[in-house]
Amino acid sequence: MKDLGDIMKQAAGLQAKMQEIQEKIAEMEVEGVAGAGMVKVTLNGKGYAKSVVIEKDLINPDEGDVLEDLIAAAINDAKAKLETQSADEMKTLTAGLPLPPGMKLPF
Repeated sequence: MKDLGDIMKQAAGLQAKMQEIQEKIAEMEVEGVAGAGMVKVTLNGKGYAKSVVIEKDLINPDEGDVLEDLIAAAINDAKAKLETQSADEMKTLTAGLPLPPGMKLPF
């Protein structure tokens, strides 16, 4: 029974650490850029857009589709950075745990 008690203590510690990491991820902000920095999008840790900055030179009614593409590219860049940073944070939680390859937390 001692082993079960140890497992329960580890599980409780893991749960607390998971909560801490999720809070840290939620507080993150990442910036995605496109068009050599002419469009910048900031996402919070939950993936919601916090701000969009567009250089005034890009605001041209005749080139709206270019601006739309750059905004989408900046959002995708920020999302990729957020996923990378979140995965890095989760690695600290799973370090030393015998998880199968490819298994991600939280489930």
